[in-house]
Amino acid sequence: MSENDPTLSRSILELVTIATEFCNLVENCSSQNKVELVKSLQSFAPLLYLRGTLIPVIQPEDTEMSERFVTEEQWETVFLTLREKFGKEDEFWILEDNSQTDEPIKASISECVTDVYQDMKDFVTLFKKTRLSARENAVHDIKQLFEINWGKKLILILPIIHKLSSKSVNEPIVDDNLFDFND
Repeated sequence: MSENDPTLSRSILELVTIATEFCNLVENCSSQNKVELVKSLQSFAPLLYLRGTLIPVIQPEDTEMSERFVTEEQWETVFLTLREKFGKEDEFWILEDNSQTDEPIKASISECVTDVYQDMKDFVTLFKKTRLSARENAVHDIKQLFEINWGKKLILILPIIHKLSSKSVNEPIVDDNLFDFND
């Protein structure tokens, strides 16, 4: 690590490593069953969030090097794969912080995970470019996106993922005709 290069700090390199593993998980989720995927997401969500809180402030010298890489088609493919994997358990209700009403709105595990994936994939791809200005922009952008997007998405899905994980451990036999009033 160069002492003159803040983009190569331990906290950033650990985020790059974890983000890369998360992207690999999401890109290969079709080869996992739902229980495995939920367990993996249960591990990655708090780890990514923690790493997000540790991102240092880096002001890029050349903001022209900022780029996004995940296309709409790639986003849609990941989203649909995840939605199929989660099935009827994909949607959940939330209260929006900035909503004018107290009406809950429907959210989606697949949408949240895909949004986090997009930010992580763009970050890793830009960071792995050889120029310092690309890494500076990658770190700057992922810090901003943590505040406005992927940090919030991780917080939203963690209780849902926890519930699904607990359900898969505690309820090996599913009977859709029974009501569970404790959920």
